[in-house]
Amino acid sequence: APTVRVVLTTAEGKIVLELKRSMAPVTVGNFLKYVDQRRFDGIACYRASKVPGQPELGFLQCGTQNDPKRTLPRIAHEPTSQTGIKHLEGTISMARLAPGTAQGDWIITLGALPYLDADPAAAGDNAGNAAFGRVVEGIEVVRKIHAMPTGADARNPVMKGEMLSPPVKILTARRVP
Repeated sequence: APTVRVVLTTAEGKIVLELKRSMAPVTVGNFLKYVDQRRFDGIACYRASKVPGQPELGFLQCGTQNDPKRTLPRIAHEPTSQTGIKHLEGTISMARLAPGTAQGDWIITLGALPYLDADPAAAGDNAGNAAFGRVVEGIEVVRKIHAMPTGADARNPVMKGEMLSPPVKILTARRVP
């Protein structure tokens, strides 16, 4: 099938994702391995990054946080310039440090965030993040979690002031039949 749906049952409600397998097969395949092996059960949404001056915009980050018992090997990068999937409202995208380092952490965007798209004309790391689907139900749950208190200590200084306090548990992640 060109798309597959996954429901994330969080402590705050359900989020249904539609993953675009035909457009981002490597990234979707990776995400589904985590779902099918139940590696996302019990993890958390832990970061709420907000656009300065527009705190309702930004992204929610969730995932395994490099837990060696949950994390699978790194995957090849599928940039938005290859897949055509842009970072619009409700896009799910892999979190990464550099191209080819994505594993078990992802973000869901709130608002259009074109700075996350690949820009081959830009200098430096211009590969963007690997977008691979979108929220089709439960964007209000994403917004609710994103608006929760932040400020917990961050291991990465870039995330300072963005860590949810407390994080929100993902109880289960399952394919929708």
